[in-house]
Amino acid sequence: MVNIKFFLNRYHHSPPLKNLQPQSVWAHFETLCEIPRPSRHEAALIAHLIEWAQARGIAAVVDGAGNLILSKPASAGCEAQPGVILQGHLDMVCQANTGTSHDFERDAIRVVVRDGWVIAEDTTLGADNGIGVALALAALEEPNLIHPPLEVLLTVNEESGMDGARHLAPGTLHGKTLINLDTEEWGHFYLGCACGVDVEVSHDFAQEKLPPNFALLRFDVSGLRGGHSGIDIHLGRGNAIKLLAEALRDLCSHTDVRLIALNGGTARNAIPREAYAMCALPVDMASNIDAWVRHRHQAWQERFSGADAHVSFACQHYDTMPDTAIAHAEQPRLLAFLDSTVNGVARVSDDFPGVTDTSSNLGVAALEHGVFKATFKVRSLQDARADALADKLVSYAAAHGLQAWKDGAYPGWTPNPSSGLLALCQRVYATQFGSPAGLQVIHAGLECGLLAASHPHLDMISFGPDIRGAHAPGESVEIESVARCWQLLKAVLQALASTQDTKTI
Repeated sequence: MVNIKFFLNRYHHSPPLKNLQPQSVWAHFETLCEIPRPSRHEAALIAHLIEWAQARGIAAVVDGAGNLILSKPASAGCEAQPGVILQGHLDMVCQANTGTSHDFERDAIRVVVRDGWVIAEDTTLGADNGIGVALALAALEEPNLIHPPLEVLLTVNEESGMDGARHLAPGTLHGKTLINLDTEEWGHFYLGCACGVDVEVSHDFAQEKLPPNFALLRFDVSGLRGGHSGIDIHLGRGNAIKLLAEALRDLCSHTDVRLIALNGGTARNAIPREAYAMCALPVDMASNIDAWVRHRHQAWQERFSGADAHVSFACQHYDTMPDTAIAHAEQPRLLAFLDSTVNGVARVSDDFPGVTDTSSNLGVAALEHGVFKATFKVRSLQDARADALADKLVSYAAAHGLQAWKDGAYPGWTPNPSSGLLALCQRVYATQFGSPAGLQVIHAGLECGLLAASHPHLDMISFGPDIRGAHAPGESVEIESVARCWQLLKAVLQALASTQDTKTI
């Protein structure tokens, strides 16, 4: 049994969010910061939310996929209106800066409030999608809110495979419209999202003994900003794995390098911020390596002066030598693959200016005791283009003698410009804020595509507050935009409760 009081008592502290408005939304978000919720570890949070719902007479069930579904009857006089579903995911991406002691399965997220933003300085914040969850929970308990029959779908393991949405049984949801609260740019309604597919790469390299008179060194790439592998992929930020491979190939052109181990990135859907390699070099070259390291460091700082100004390259010397490295004859094809494989924006959208259409992200790579594994996240606004790019990556890996396969595919969400829900939301937004909202698609995977597959009758839309740096330490959410999201959500629910407005959707 999950001990909820363990988490809440362990992490109780004077909350920096206590006086923020709207209080109900920030109170729920504080709870989400206090109860750890990595992907596949949402049980403690679900148990707490069930207890919270039961204390308020809100129905709570966990479906066969592990999702939490909360439901509340319509306001008096609105019982005949079609139901509305509010949707978000419970888990968060877990990233921390080097040197930060943080156990995402036990420790609370520490936040600060600065210049109108709520920030986690050394870890991810979990505003993706904790703020969306907090908005939905606040709607359930808002005493004077007029609303149709209300369902809140809170899915599990969105960040590591979308398992909750993927395995949602058809017919589970009863509402007619769905509001997804998982986008990160205030002032826009999102009506479509990218599909995605993973490409897994693996190979067991032969190993051989290291020659005599070699020295052990560790090369580190660090200081990169990282970020969301979809939303931030067009910003030109460095990929630590790619930079490390580039540096090692260059070093191989100057001296005899023996690759022992390599590790970079922690999540396929995050741009890698750090990577390192353990290598053996001839003793005389190792003792004179500093000039080459400084040159590489300075070249990268010039190259990434705008997008990643704090990129760093460093070298450490070690005394104890391992016995083996990967076979010298096999090393070039591994480094060539990592250095030259497709990464970043592959195509820009023709229909949505400034939006990435197709991309890939080399998110994770590891080599240990000769066993190599890597994972790419491929995204596209069209399923066929994602599949084609994934096939290209598989073929490219095979050409370098590596095994590769596709996995974890999920569909995109096809825009419906004639959506009745969109029309209603546009009217409400203009009334509330005095200007039209923007319309956009997102180069990221929302669960709407999978939800449309199991519940094809749903009319869907997505909106959210301004979130910066999702999937990277330093993630932040703007306080004012959260208040505006809350204002909009309440107004939209009230409009959907109106017979006159409901006829138009």
